[in-house]
Amino acid sequence: MSELVLEELSATNIVAANTLTLKPGQEQFVAPVSHSIAEAYVNPNSAWPRVVRDGEDVVGFIMANFDAESPQEEFRCCIWRLNIAASAQGHGVGRFAVESVADEARRRGFERLTVIFEPGESGPERFFYHVGFTSVGETEYGETIAALAL
Repeated sequence: MSELVLEELSATNIVAANTLTLKPGQEQFVAPVSHSIAEAYVNPNSAWPRVVRDGEDVVGFIMANFDAESPQEEFRCCIWRLNIAASAQGHGVGRFAVESVADEARRRGFERLTVIFEPGESGPERFFYHVGFTSVGETEYGETIAALAL
């Protein structure tokens, strides 16, 4: 991997972001990037969609939400989506994306970053715990709420 770069989702990278291929079995744990693009369009004041580039290649997509006024604490500063290309997994791309969101959250004055995920063997649980998140609760649907102190 060359130097990773985070950039705003744009017309020049949206197709590459939307065609990221995950490892088999991971699709059930994350919504397609196209759903995130629609959410970002509907929530332009709080959604923060970004791609991760490795040289010319888009190797990841992350979308955060920053809304200090959200009535639900877990949505005030959170990661909504994280998709890393199968070929890039295990090479620091996901960590780079999460650390980039954490840096932006600190810049905005937040002290905690959350993520909500569905537990499962091919899911993101081990990754999020590996990068420092800890479980802080559960949604009414059985999903894990995890947080990272900033």
